[in-house]
Amino acid sequence: MRILITNDDGIEALGIKLLVEWAKKLGEVTIVAPKVEQSGKGHGIELVRPIEVLDRSDLYGVEAYSVDSTPADCVRYGILGMKRKYDLVLSGINKGANLGKDIVYSGTVGAIFEAAALDHKALALSTFPDTLEAAAEHFDKAYAYIVNNNLLNINPIYNINIPPVADGVKITRQGRAYFADEFIPVGNNLYAQKGYYTPDKDQNDIELDAVAVNHNLISITPMQNDRTEFSVYNAIKNACLD
Repeated sequence: MRILITNDDGIEALGIKLLVEWAKKLGEVTIVAPKVEQSGKGHGIELVRPIEVLDRSDLYGVEAYSVDSTPADCVRYGILGMKRKYDLVLSGINKGANLGKDIVYSGTVGAIFEAAALDHKALALSTFPDTLEAAAEHFDKAYAYIVNNNLLNINPIYNINIPPVADGVKITRQGRAYFADEFIPVGNNLYAQKGYYTPDKDQNDIELDAVAVNHNLISITPMQNDRTEFSVYNAIKNACLD
């Protein structure tokens, strides 16, 4: 199996080190990851300036490159720039959960959207900031569930969130936004954005991604690139309004 690994915390982050060490047992690993942290960059790509790519194979004992751009561009370089196909793209493991509507900002998840756009199967993996090593202990459990249930042949991309204690695995749906933000003045016309957690109202609906994680379940949510609102599309189409 040929595997491409990226992340949004930077090529030297602990999360990617843990993911690479685990993925080596699955097959041939290539790393193409951001030179510096790219959290919150979503599915963005660089269209204005040239992108620096450096060989960093010294880091993990496998072929590795740092890209001075976003996770999506890392995937693009790994596939388009290197002119390769991969059996699986892995993104993470992110030092922060990627749940609900907040995933629209996630560079970790943006990478798998780009992989899908380039006809590759991909998994985004995330956990809480201080539980990276604990979550890594559950990689086998999450991946076995995906393989045993043939999930990647049903849908090409999934968003996975792993709690530090994982009593099981749950197929979930995307919930609402779990963070609210405020702008804090820090002087000299500068503002810092500070987020705070806003729990879901229904803490018992474990089909919601964040609720499942809070119940010590690995959340696996099928994703797609198509942003069409089909209920509206079909209603308009059936009403013959065009």
